[in-house]
Amino acid sequence: MSYYSDIQLEAMMADLESDCVERKQSFQGDFPRKVREAVCAFANDLAGHGVPGVLLIGVHDDGTIIPDFVVSDELLLSLASIKTDGNIVPPPTLFVEKKLLRGSRVAVITVLPCDTPPVRYQGRIHVRWGPRRGLATAQDERLLNERRRHRDRPFDVQPVRGADLSDLNRLRFEQEYLPSLVARDVLEANGRSYEQRLAATKMVIGEEEPTPTTLGLLIIGKSPSEWLPGAYAQFLRLAGGDLTAPVMDDEPIHGTVADQIRRLEEKLAAHNFRGVRFSDVATEDRRETYPMNALRQLVRNAFMHRSYEATNTPVRVYWFDDRIEIHNPGGSFGCVTPENFGQPGITDYRNPDLAEAMRALGYVQRFGAGIAIARKALGQRLRFEVQPGMVAAFIKGDET
Repeated sequence: MSYYSDIQLEAMMADLESDCVERKQSFQGDFPRKVREAVCAFANDLAGHGVPGVLLIGVHDDGTIIPDFVVSDELLLSLASIKTDGNIVPPPTLFVEKKLLRGSRVAVITVLPCDTPPVRYQGRIHVRWGPRRGLATAQDERLLNERRRHRDRPFDVQPVRGADLSDLNRLRFEQEYLPSLVARDVLEANGRSYEQRLAATKMVIGEEEPTPTTLGLLIIGKSPSEWLPGAYAQFLRLAGGDLTAPVMDDEPIHGTVADQIRRLEEKLAAHNFRGVRFSDVATEDRRETYPMNALRQLVRNAFMHRSYEATNTPVRVYWFDDRIEIHNPGGSFGCVTPENFGQPGITDYRNPDLAEAMRALGYVQRFGAGIAIARKALGQRLRFEVQPGMVAAFIKGDET
């Protein structure tokens, strides 16, 4: 993977060393230690540039290339092993390449800034101050720790790099979401700009950095699944008892979380057979195969608690002749374990800000009550299966 072009690397090679570039003559003698210290410093990115650092092996300190420097497979393997030899923790993200720069072979190590600093080499925190490298001071370490805590925010308020304000639906934000969150007279009086309101509601990182968050794309995004591949739902109605049965209805459901919930609940209502009694009752008695209130709670629970990180799996709803299955990616989280899952009072939130947004939009009335409501309506017809990367709800059909 090349982050910098050959032209950029040649410019770095000729320019003064900085907190983004360092040069080494070889990988022999004392240089392996110095190279590892440099990798550690680049991974810490004390200056907060947010761009990779580069080590050029086979180049003098003054930027001139060492003639006939040999970039062998053995050298490249040795450089690549820096990531996994256990000396630098957490392991850095780096790429090793052989480059032809100014007509000569050079080994290039590109080191990405770490999201969870501080990074240590043999227990010491190395950082760079411009062209100088050294051990971190107490203040440097505090800064790196604060940066880690900032980046450790829940995934639902992490930035989605590459997305911008054009990927958010301003009309939906101002006409649907904000009024559900703040009284209209308050909105009219506070005089905040569009960017300030987005930042205040965590739809973007900040006023000065209006990069949409995961929450922003899920709640007011124009096309969330373009940025979060698994952020959609799959509905499947089968005429039988397993996935090989003929398909009666099949629809992938895209859009915001609210769009998906609304459309999925419409699908469930349309397929929910209602028996009607006339003869032996005083008034018409309509009956659903599955209590819709229970299905609504389970569907909304799936969207609120699912993982949107590092998965391309949607929320899946399979309707068979004898049961409904609701699968959502992301196993138990926090204090919730497979053993205590669903017990009264035991709840935790993988997506706390999404949960609050769903409450504001009216899809959650009481936190922690969804499973209890579904169990009260379904009794023994409802069971859960909790796996490391998946939670599934199984609802048996009414046999009476």
